[in-house]
Amino acid sequence: MSSASAFDLQAYLRERVRWVDEALERFLPDEGERPQQLHRAMRYSTLSGGKRLRPVLVIAGAEAVGGEASLVMPTACAIELIHTFSLIHDDLPAIDNDTLRRGRPTCHVQFGEATAILAGDALFASAFELIARNAETAPAERVVQVLRLVAEASGTRGMVGGQMVDIESEGKPVDADTLEYIHRHKTAALIRASVLSGAVLAGANQEQLKALSYYGECVGLAFQIADDLLNVLGDPRKMGKAVGTDAARGKATYPALFGVDASRRRAYHLVQEAVQALRDFGEKAEPLRAVAHLVVEREG
Repeated sequence: MSSASAFDLQAYLRERVRWVDEALERFLPDEGERPQQLHRAMRYSTLSGGKRLRPVLVIAGAEAVGGEASLVMPTACAIELIHTFSLIHDDLPAIDNDTLRRGRPTCHVQFGEATAILAGDALFASAFELIARNAETAPAERVVQVLRLVAEASGTRGMVGGQMVDIESEGKPVDADTLEYIHRHKTAALIRASVLSGAVLAGANQEQLKALSYYGECVGLAFQIADDLLNVLGDPRKMGKAVGTDAARGKATYPALFGVDASRRRAYHLVQEAVQALRDFGEKAEPLRAVAHLVVEREG
């Protein structure tokens, strides 16, 4: 039996997700601390479940080069806070106007728009505080490198830039280059930064970082294509949110531009590319290989 088939991804994910959830519980402000409403909203949106893909990738990136979860946990949680901030703001009436997230009312529905906006702002600020705190377990020069990496992946050259072009493209004809730009920036940039952050903190060399960067880009793009497909074909009960919304809004997606079958082939090809990028890594990179396959096989 190969190591790939012997590796128990579900057990791995259960353990790492539990570690992340326990750390998030500690790192987030207490609901009893003033301003209570803001802290309730932050905790409501962050602790409402979710796949925890990005923090798990931070941990797996560190483990692939010989590090441990305890070394990178503040940064793993920080990236989850950034992801949650993006979801809160995406769901707002001014952007996607979604009312359901992870099977519960979205933050603005539960707490009001003003609180939701400020909760997202606070989570974004808290994320960089957490990364800076990672200097307690990792060399400061590596932490500075991660701060820059995550900031770039979050801002106009990454997630926020991709979201802006996504909004600008709604209801308009979109070519393949623009679609690729949206997906690589809106989703893949932060996923790539997740893998790299863990590896940087654990002392990866330049050759390892180059391979992990390509892995992250491929997995990130495959994840967004799979998300596009689930919005067309998924079960809302498993998704925890509405489906069919991309088409209703005229969103630029892979299925809309290339069709379902071609999109699925593209996603699987990207997974193969991601796994191939790890060819020089040993068994410690098995979680990364397994996560790459999970990205396109998930149902929610």
